[in-house]
Amino acid sequence: VNLALPQLPEAVSKQGVAVKKVSSTFLMVIALYSPDGSLDDVAVGNYANLYVLDALKRIPGANQSSIFGIPDYAMRVWLKPDRLSDLGLTTDEVISAIQGQNQQFAIGQIGQAPTDRPVELTFPVSTQGRLTTPEEFENIILRSSAAGAGIVRLRDVGYVTLGMQSYGLQSRFNGKTGIALAVYQQPGANALAVATEVRNTLEELKKNFPAGLDYAIALDTTKFVKASIDEVVKTLIEAIVLVILVVFIFLQSWRATVIPIIAVFVSIIGTFGGMYLLGFSINMLTLFGLVLAIGIVVDDAIVVVENVERNMAEFHLPPREAAFRAMEEVTGPVIAIVLVLSAVFVPVGFLGGMTGTLYKQFAITIAISVALSGLVALTLSPALAAKLLKPGEHGDQRTDFLYRVFFGPFNRGFDRLTHGYAGGVRFIVKRILLGLALFAVMLFAIYGLFRTVPSSFVPPEDQGYVFGVGLLPDAASLGRTNEVGAQISEIFRQNEAVHSVVEVNGYSLLDSQLKTNASTLFVSLKDYEERHGEAMTAPSVIAYAMKAFSKINEAIALVFNPPSIPGLGTTGGFEFWIQNRGSGDAKQLEKVTRDFIAKAKERPELAGLNSTIRTASQQLYVYLDREQANTLGVPVQNVFGTLQALFGSLYVSQFNKFSRVWQVIVQAAPEYRSRPDDIKKIYVRSTNGGMVPLEAVVKLEYTTAPDLITRFNNFPAAKVTGSSASGFSSGQATLAMEAVAQEVLPEGFSFAWSGETFEQKKSGGASAMVFVYGLIMVFLILAAQYEKWSLPFSVMMAVPFGVFGALLAVWLRGMENDVYFQIGLLTLVGLAAKNAILIVEFAVMKHEEGMPVFESAIEAARLRFRPILMTSLAFILGAIPLVLATGAGANSRHSIGTGIVGGMTAATVLAIFFVPLFFRLFEMRGEKKTTHPNLLSQGGKETLAAGSEGSPEGSHNA
Repeated sequence: VNLALPQLPEAVSKQGVAVKKVSSTFLMVIALYSPDGSLDDVAVGNYANLYVLDALKRIPGANQSSIFGIPDYAMRVWLKPDRLSDLGLTTDEVISAIQGQNQQFAIGQIGQAPTDRPVELTFPVSTQGRLTTPEEFENIILRSSAAGAGIVRLRDVGYVTLGMQSYGLQSRFNGKTGIALAVYQQPGANALAVATEVRNTLEELKKNFPAGLDYAIALDTTKFVKASIDEVVKTLIEAIVLVILVVFIFLQSWRATVIPIIAVFVSIIGTFGGMYLLGFSINMLTLFGLVLAIGIVVDDAIVVVENVERNMAEFHLPPREAAFRAMEEVTGPVIAIVLVLSAVFVPVGFLGGMTGTLYKQFAITIAISVALSGLVALTLSPALAAKLLKPGEHGDQRTDFLYRVFFGPFNRGFDRLTHGYAGGVRFIVKRILLGLALFAVMLFAIYGLFRTVPSSFVPPEDQGYVFGVGLLPDAASLGRTNEVGAQISEIFRQNEAVHSVVEVNGYSLLDSQLKTNASTLFVSLKDYEERHGEAMTAPSVIAYAMKAFSKINEAIALVFNPPSIPGLGTTGGFEFWIQNRGSGDAKQLEKVTRDFIAKAKERPELAGLNSTIRTASQQLYVYLDREQANTLGVPVQNVFGTLQALFGSLYVSQFNKFSRVWQVIVQAAPEYRSRPDDIKKIYVRSTNGGMVPLEAVVKLEYTTAPDLITRFNNFPAAKVTGSSASGFSSGQATLAMEAVAQEVLPEGFSFAWSGETFEQKKSGGASAMVFVYGLIMVFLILAAQYEKWSLPFSVMMAVPFGVFGALLAVWLRGMENDVYFQIGLLTLVGLAAKNAILIVEFAVMKHEEGMPVFESAIEAARLRFRPILMTSLAFILGAIPLVLATGAGANSRHSIGTGIVGGMTAATVLAIFFVPLFFRLFEMRGEKKTTHPNLLSQGGKETLAAGSEGSPEGSHNA
């Protein structure tokens, strides 16, 4: 920046150049307004600038707060060109007089050392340097005679007012004149903490507001965050209740149920500690992880308790001995499950970018909870089982009412289900070719579903606010824009879901620039508790507004959802850039952009296409006849300096007020610059002292030129905004835009993405790699566990069933393959492997005891059916609240919940039939071996009875 400063125009250097790190999206928008209209925009704006803005900037995390426009006080010197010419004065003389008679002087002191004699006192000498009031500026002497007569003062050629530095932007709150302030969240700051402090600060400031002034928080993006967190907390509570219910139904004893529940709370509390040590906050992603962790962390404790109860029922052992025996059997599977579920998330730690941010906190939260649950299952759970469980509460010894009415019939039904499952497993394991054929069909189905399910980055949400934009024809005045802004505001305020509307006329949200022909509206919806039914949602408000905007003929009116992730673009939808990499000019870029949009509008996947590029904005070109000017003795700098002073806002000096320094700005009075011909009525002084009208040396021509030149990746570029049409995903819209670009863009032009779509395209490959690396990690863990390269495939083959179920579920619900779904898919790798591990571990144990591979596969499946079904149901029901979620953030919960529930259901219903098949397939070569290296060799010497899996009613042979 410092290297570029010398090359910038003098006016830019004079104003200053700032380099700041700031977010591109608003945290809050605050409106200061006068409810009774007693204060005008100058008074409100300067009060905000003097007393409100600095207070907001002092809030940690909000130091980049700003006011829309420049409402700073300014001493406005309004000149009358006809009076200047009548008196033979020029703008340069006026400016020189202002600068010469409005200066800050440091005069010095009387008696200041060194002195020629001793002095007792020193006196600072002060005087009025800078002027402070309009009257003092109007008394500035422009010219006088030696006799003191004929003095010409500034008031003789114009007038002075205390006004605003810029009048190019006007704001309104619910139709009332006011000022809008934007609060930006500093990168790394906590949004909720900043918003809370902003509210507290405003309440303190309000105590000293002058009469007729009030404020309103017109837009608060943290409302969505808080409401979403509240909804996820409700989901968390619902998940805990459902998990407790499932555990109680299967364990059928409050004593047994307490053990997994204690394990859940210990693991979750420990997870909060781990999050704190890693610097994580409680946010949507970590809470998602906790919701799923509820169903995961209970698994290990269930496996332990269920196995203790089975040993107590089958072998009539006391709780302490049953706990020892059970831990010999399940220590290996528990360790394997913990390692697999944790290892699947290891690659996430090396993933960068936005996708890595979304994955990381979720994944690490689950990994911490899983590791803690494994530790609890190996230590606390067996100790509690030995102390809390009682032999009399299991098996045929129970005669209580609840057992007769519910648990007895439930157990008999479950025994029949187990018997049927064992028969189904025997059928599949006997017919290897049929099983492999069915597996191949499922793989083809997965391929087809991946191609069918549309892709996107993150699902759009009802965030409690929308944006409105009004675009008038080029060169439209601010007055016309105000009228259109008022129309759009009125349309929004007629909708019962809308709480308030802030207009910022003169500002374009689409390219973040000040434009007199653009209006931006921040539309805040009522709180979620006040909005019930589909008609009160943000998408319905958008649909209503787009229909109502057809009544506006003078402008193009648009409405947008905010981006799903703050900071990724200014509005929802996509941001597509057409880049001119060749030698074409701005007009060619606009033509290519218009042709592209016209072609893209033919695609059904696309909607709301628009571009702000304007290369034909009407302008008045002042052509200077330099030869004629030279002949008449008119210096070129006099011509352009006079035009700048009268038709621009020329910053010429400073003044002090309210202990601050403000600008003195010179400009022609409004009535002297409202028509093009006013330029011809201006006079400049020639070198011979005469006054020459500009009409003699300039010609006026109407022309067109770009109103704004934008670069992207350092190339001249035009931004095209839009969204996917109803029924299509953002991924389909992306492919459609790229297809049109390949067809339409000529040589020398290219395209690029920004915002959410850019991150979506980056995440596609990254997500696939994370999934692959997760599978590799699981394979390596299992290979180390079994000390064989072939046996882990028996477990890994369960993963496609989870993927199939997840894809089928989101396809049936008409949902998309987004980042949240992909996070769930990664989680399913470990969860699907978990069920398979329980079967394979026991099959290995049975095979080590001498049982043939075929029989050991079937027996292991039968023995592990109950804990598999119990843990899977606990997890599935724990995730059901995500699937059925409503309110703020529901779409993201639907995305992750639907995939998880669908995948886990398939892994439970389908995979458990095929895992024994794959075990037999990969172990057939070792059929003659009687020993099998295994981490569980210590427990392999124990002979497991062939009784029913933990059924209190006895046993059934498969």
